[in-house]
Amino acid sequence: MSGSCRRPEHQAPPEIFYGTDEAQKYSNNTRIMTIQSEMSDRALELLALPDDVPCLLLDIGCGSGLSGECIEEQGHLWIGVDIAPAMLQVAKERETEGDFILGDMGEGMPFRAGAFDGAISISALQWLCNRDKSYHKPGKRLYTFFSTLYACLSRGSRAVFQFYPESPDQVELITTQSMRAGFTGGVLIDYPNSSKAKKFFLVLMTGGSQPLPQALGTEQESASARFEQQRERIKQIRSGKNIKKSRDWIKEKK
Repeated sequence: MSGSCRRPEHQAPPEIFYGTDEAQKYSNNTRIMTIQSEMSDRALELLALPDDVPCLLLDIGCGSGLSGECIEEQGHLWIGVDIAPAMLQVAKERETEGDFILGDMGEGMPFRAGAFDGAISISALQWLCNRDKSYHKPGKRLYTFFSTLYACLSRGSRAVFQFYPESPDQVELITTQSMRAGFTGGVLIDYPNSSKAKKFFLVLMTGGSQPLPQALGTEQESASARFEQQRERIKQIRSGKNIKKSRDWIKEKK
C-alpha cells in the first residue's frame, strides 16, 4: 500500500503526525474544514442535548478547534483535550472561545466528577488502538480513558465519538472496554451502503440502557450494532457526587 493511502495512525504517533504542516490544513483546507464541521454537527445532534439550555461539553481530540466552533454556534461552552501541541497552537491562533489542555486521552481525563453535560470526539478514538510506545496496551488505555470519561460526565449525559475503525475486532475492543467502564449504547452507522458517506459513531450513555438514535441513510431497520450492558463492575466512587452545575459554575469554569 502506498504511503498516501496509509491510515494516519500507522504513519506516526498523533503528536508527531499532526505537526505544524498537517495542523495548518485544519485552518486552511476548505474540504477538511467542511467535513469536520459536518461530523461535529452530527455528533452534537446525537448528544440529544436539551433545547435552549447552555451546556458544558468536553471535546476529546479537539485539534484546531473546528468542532469547538460548532459547539459554540449551538450556544454551548467547551473544554478541549488534544495530544498534539501544533494543533492546539492553531486553535489558539484562531482565537476559539473554548479552553483546552494538552493531554493524552489514553492516560485518562483529568476532570472533576460530573463536570460535563456531554462529550464529543471527531476522528480520534481509533488512535487509542495503536501501540505507539513499547509500554502501550490498547485495551488498558481504552479502559483508562472510558472509565475516567464516565466519571467526569453528569449522569444521564452522553458521549459521541465519530471514528474510523480498521476492523471488526477493533470495534469489539472499543465497545467492550466502554461497557466495562459503565457505559451503555452502541455503534451507529450512517449511510452504511455508501463507500464515501459511510460514518461510524459510537454513542455512549450514562443513564442506563436506552434505544440508539436512528442512523441516517437507512430504510426501516437501524444500521447500528447495539451492545447491551452486562456490567460486573464493582460499585465504587459513585456516592454523592452528582451535583448539578449552576450557570455560575459554568461561567466560573470559563
